[in-house]
Amino acid sequence: MAAVELQPMLAHHDPIAPVIFGVTLILVAALVGRYLARFLKQPSVLGELLIGVLLGNVLYWFGYDLIIILREGVACIKLAQMVMSGVPVETCVASVVGSERVALILDIIRGPQGQEYLSIAQAVDVFSRYGVIFLLFHVGLDTCVGELRQVGRNAIQVALIGVLAPFALGFLMAWWIVPEESHALHMFLGATLGATSIGITARVLQDLNKTSATESHVILGAAVMDDVLGLVMLSIVSGIVVTGSMALDSILHTLLLAIFFIATVLLLGPWLIRILLHLLKNLDVLEAKLFFSFVFVMVLAWFASLAGLATIIGAFAAGLLLMDKHFTAWGDVSQHKYSIKELFAPLEAILVPIFFVLMGIHVKLENFMDKQVLLLATALIVVAMLGKIIAGLGASRKLNRLAIGIGMMPRGEVGLVFASIGKTLGVIDASLFSSVVLMVIVTTLLTPPLLKFSMNRGGTHVSEQQTKKNFDGC
Repeated sequence: MAAVELQPMLAHHDPIAPVIFGVTLILVAALVGRYLARFLKQPSVLGELLIGVLLGNVLYWFGYDLIIILREGVACIKLAQMVMSGVPVETCVASVVGSERVALILDIIRGPQGQEYLSIAQAVDVFSRYGVIFLLFHVGLDTCVGELRQVGRNAIQVALIGVLAPFALGFLMAWWIVPEESHALHMFLGATLGATSIGITARVLQDLNKTSATESHVILGAAVMDDVLGLVMLSIVSGIVVTGSMALDSILHTLLLAIFFIATVLLLGPWLIRILLHLLKNLDVLEAKLFFSFVFVMVLAWFASLAGLATIIGAFAAGLLLMDKHFTAWGDVSQHKYSIKELFAPLEAILVPIFFVLMGIHVKLENFMDKQVLLLATALIVVAMLGKIIAGLGASRKLNRLAIGIGMMPRGEVGLVFASIGKTLGVIDASLFSSVVLMVIVTTLLTPPLLKFSMNRGGTHVSEQQTKKNFDGC
């Protein structure tokens, strides 16, 4: 495969220039993907993900060196770290890259721009990780703890089944198809299937003008609870992967740690926020909201990592805690020029698409030439759909159970986050990751037409609960 070099501008003497160029390319790709998705009336995440898949595979076959490096994902980051620590290049490549790609990667690394490619890969990885943190922070901001307590029995039952059924089916399916792999992998695939993308479903319900239906409240309430339960399950599975132990005491330790972290943050967080904001009252309201919120998110993400949990759990908890009403020292909150969500919107708009495009680049379509991978991907899609449809049975018989189950079906951004963490931990390889991404794409594409069909055919019920904000926040 002939190597294709970057433009001469990458030879600029400023070492940061190649990084700027590489990150800008990713952002331009994200913009194109988002535009095409909006034009076709599809979720933005799908456009960004698919443009990443397209770039990652087309440019790979044309021998574009930067894409070849970016496709290696976690292996590429480990490679950069090892090279910079002084380990011989040959040893680094042989230890983190598959044997069939050693010669190709070595040729690129030894080239005149090899170090620049590794720098770009590290920068893009860092930006994408920030994107994930702000994505979960946004999910937390959209989640109201008070409304979670009032979602009702139907939503609670649907949420519990919506996490446990896909997990159990995913575990058994993975065990059946790839029995030679560890149970940690089987569990991680199951945990990934338990996710639900509330944003995609909420948009479909809005388009159908069904947000006042009881089924809609059940779907949205259960989806929010799914995020919380899914994050706890992710903590347990990640703990098993890291410790390598499936002993009951180890699982209970991780579970209790996750519950303790979230409970402590929710109980002490509001009190701590009030004290800190009192100390910052001399700042301008915009400075206070932006700087305090940013630091608070990063600190909680760091504390979650320190406690052995995923950083996204800390980011999600920060979103649950931070509310505009905490900033009353600066006057009537309704008169403030910007809300916390509006202040963070530019950061999210830039960083989150980088994550989705990068996840698409990591998808290696050639893996689907393997019958085993194709079988696993097909089984994942079937189980992902079936598990959530079963969740609809947790609702009352008076409601449209099929519509509720289908409404829980899209995995979207949350499923991608889970899969990326699995890849980072080394429990999911490139083939499995590609299968999970395909499952996310299919479930996200199928949900809008299926939900529209089931809502119109089965009918819906007008909700007696007057939820003013429909889970858009507190």
